[in-house]
Amino acid sequence: MPRYRDIADELRQEIERGDLPPGSTLPFTNELMARFNAAKGTVRAAVDVLAQEGLVVVRRRYGTVVRDRRTVRIPLNRYRRSLESSGQLGPFEAACKEQGLSGVMESRGVGRVRDPAVAALLDLPSEDELVFRRREALIDQQVVQFQEAWYPLDVAAAADLEREGKIEGGVYRALIEAGIPAVSADERVGARMPTKEEADQLGTGTSTPVLTIERISRWADGRPIEVLRVVAAGDRMDLAYEALPLPIGRRST
Repeated sequence: MPRYRDIADELRQEIERGDLPPGSTLPFTNELMARFNAAKGTVRAAVDVLAQEGLVVVRRRYGTVVRDRRTVRIPLNRYRRSLESSGQLGPFEAACKEQGLSGVMESRGVGRVRDPAVAALLDLPSEDELVFRRREALIDQQVVQFQEAWYPLDVAAAADLEREGKIEGGVYRALIEAGIPAVSADERVGARMPTKEEADQLGTGTSTPVLTIERISRWADGRPIEVLRVVAAGDRMDLAYEALPLPIGRRST
């Protein structure tokens, strides 16, 4: 086995045991060189293995930080529970708070775009402009998922979704207050390997899969009013689908 693999294995064991807890930094390169009696390139190769596995994040001018891999449990009824609360927390933030995690959703831009494929999902002509919002979900300042959402212009205008900054309480609350609540949704969950850009944003390394979610939310008359796409670190999200109705008593023929 190559020497750098031996070094990576030993450091990985220290991380798993908690000797190097989340948020701590690995010893500097020269310290690891002395400890393992190894060349600089060998040590860097070992650290790169850990980074690709999503165990550490290399931060310029700061060091190599052990990544926090605590998961947040996201229940199926996250939207209802968030709307029933009296605060201004969105679904992700409310789920984090219940589990003692410091989670926050931050806006990363809003504007108008043309996207024929998304317009088709919203039952709109391909040339129609859409309001586009991008946001990031963070736990203790670490990005764990990012979201992209599209809205018809009239829906965005009614719920004031084109404004800059965060929508306090979440988009669903804003839609309810505008009189156009989302009453049903189609949601698809998948998994794949991340692109390099996604891995860099999430700090997962390219060996950790990401979860993908696409949700189309509908008004009471069945009209689509939101398309949402989520990419999340696969080792940080636990999607819980509980108390699902089953066709008890039905017999197949």
